[in-house]
Amino acid sequence: MNSRLRMLAARWPALVPALAAVVLALTWGRSLSAGAVALVSCCLAGAVLSAVHHAEVIAHRVGEPFGSLVLAVAVTVIEVALIVTLMADGGDKSASLARDTVFAAVMITCNGIVGLSLLVGALRRRVAVFNAEGTGAAFATVATLAGLSLALPTFTTSTPGPQFSPAQLVFAAVASLLLYGLFVATQTVRHRDYFLPVTAQGEVIDTDHAHPPTARTALTSLGLLAVALVSVVGLAKGVSPAIESGVAAAGLPASVVGVVIALLVLLPETIAALRAARRDRVQTSLNLGLGSAMASIGLTIPAVAVASVWLDGPLVLGLGATHMVLLALTVAVGTLTVIPGRATPLQGGVHLSLLAAYVVLAVSP
Repeated sequence: MNSRLRMLAARWPALVPALAAVVLALTWGRSLSAGAVALVSCCLAGAVLSAVHHAEVIAHRVGEPFGSLVLAVAVTVIEVALIVTLMADGGDKSASLARDTVFAAVMITCNGIVGLSLLVGALRRRVAVFNAEGTGAAFATVATLAGLSLALPTFTTSTPGPQFSPAQLVFAAVASLLLYGLFVATQTVRHRDYFLPVTAQGEVIDTDHAHPPTARTALTSLGLLAVALVSVVGLAKGVSPAIESGVAAAGLPASVVGVVIALLVLLPETIAALRAARRDRVQTSLNLGLGSAMASIGLTIPAVAVASVWLDGPLVLGLGATHMVLLALTVAVGTLTVIPGRATPLQGGVHLSLLAAYVVLAVSP
């Protein structure tokens, strides 16, 4: 009996994604009872943990910063597919869905993941140390993408409302893709050492003493990671009606639903970032957080720009005044955090306070 339990424990990363995919297939497009919602939630949690495991296997095989890039892009591609699907089904009420989802991702990653990573790293070693050149380049790209895609539409005058004209939307989409592509080339080819973890003395850590997994194991994990992430996003969509009902029953704004779903979708990256910070790999944590924010904007805006050709209704991208202030504070605080290349628990707490303000204002605008 004990040997069977140990065997099942060793195989859970492979079994859970398959189970989650089966549950997703059985529940897709159906109204769920309270028991079914509980089952789906358990499978969702298991799929998240499995995704983190397989992402770490792949990261160990390909090394940093490629490992962080794999998880960030994989989650974002599936998230973008979910956004476009919801926009196609939602009509006019989904006009601001892309904006709300992207901004939620920016606040969760730039303040939540970054803040938690800095806090964990600083509490462990008194000071969290990272590479200011690489982190600064990533944060500058995120700030530029957010400004072009979320701030400018509020002030343009060609189209009424916080919207881009067709020509402006094309420019924003092309600029987003080019900036994201340029950053990936910088991160993985020309200046890869800027995105590697560093020691307290500032020395780059480019080796891992543990033996990397075989190519076959890594490819298997890549396939299971895709299954797990599809299951995470699909199951999150499946429980969204229950979340919507709970939010409505509590008298909260409908935008809270988007925040909850964004938190669920970004959970694998959050757990992976915290694990890296606990291993004194704060740079890896920041790569995950800022890379996810960048991929969310750089891939979502071009996708919805293409989708807007056949989607009915307006596409609202511009932020309101409250969210504009939060974005400005995030950019200012993030810049001051990145410049020294070192952070104390205070910086982590400041970022987390900005995320808390975003959540509070989402609940009580």
